[in-house]
Amino acid sequence: MMRALVTGGCGFIGSALVRHLVRDWHAQVVNLDALTYAATLGSVQSVADEANYRFEQGDVCDRALLKRIFADHRPTCVFHLAAESHVDRSIEDPLLFVRTNVLGTATLLEAALDYYGSLKDKADRATFRLVHVSTDEVFGSLGEGGAFNEETPYDPSSPYSASKAGADHLARAWHRTFGLPVIVTNCSNNYGPFQFPEKLIPLMILRARQGETLPVYGAGENVRDWLYVEDHARALALIAEAGQPGETYCISGQAETPRTSGASCAGSRRSPSTRVCGQPSPGISKTATGGYRSPRGAKRCGAPA
Repeated sequence: MMRALVTGGCGFIGSALVRHLVRDWHAQVVNLDALTYAATLGSVQSVADEANYRFEQGDVCDRALLKRIFADHRPTCVFHLAAESHVDRSIEDPLLFVRTNVLGTATLLEAALDYYGSLKDKADRATFRLVHVSTDEVFGSLGEGGAFNEETPYDPSSPYSASKAGADHLARAWHRTFGLPVIVTNCSNNYGPFQFPEKLIPLMILRARQGETLPVYGAGENVRDWLYVEDHARALALIAEAGQPGETYCISGQAETPRTSGASCAGSRRSPSTRVCGQPSPGISKTATGGYRSPRGAKRCGAPA
């Protein structure tokens, strides 16, 4: 049975992963979250009373706390999602993003490495994984054609994306230098339940419902891919189970659109990803065997009817 430590498990993506692991995988889950402004215990309330769920409040930069959590709960897998994630906020307070995203990742990697080194059973060492969850924003802006993949060069353009790029490099370095079994994932823009309303899709929906104008950044021509958050959670669990240490996996909804299209969908009360109904989702561009497939072949519109 998987024993999972999820950092940032009360955030938007983290809570979707916690709910999925507790309900669908019946994993033993420990949720570590500092409960900052974008996190809420309400996002995991539906599993809070389950016997296979535990919550620990704390900062991922707290080395002593991490040491205790590893010792007490002995995870077989770590999903690292604790991060600051809003571009505009990163411009206002870049050092906060460096602290959480870079120093926090380094602190977690060190604690995980100490724990990994303490494992005496060969089977435990062979199955342990640390999944570092990152963003496709480390690759820069998506052009009109094609999509990001694992070979796309890094080209971060904000303190947020630069701090996540730095965290990605640290995660790979702990694998290459110390042998920690790390897997890196880079996802596209997520949307779905419990998303903080500063993000584009919930912001547009709320403003449209209130009859307000819909803000467009620049000319509205920046291309983004949209990934339903519960599909992302399923992909992360699959990667933890079948992914190879040292590899990187890009996860997308296969729905690249200009931001104006998302605004139009929100304004007309349609799902922003209606155009990808009937396609396998999410798309993982690389698997452990080197092939290309989408997990479980799921088909999803991205929003309830």
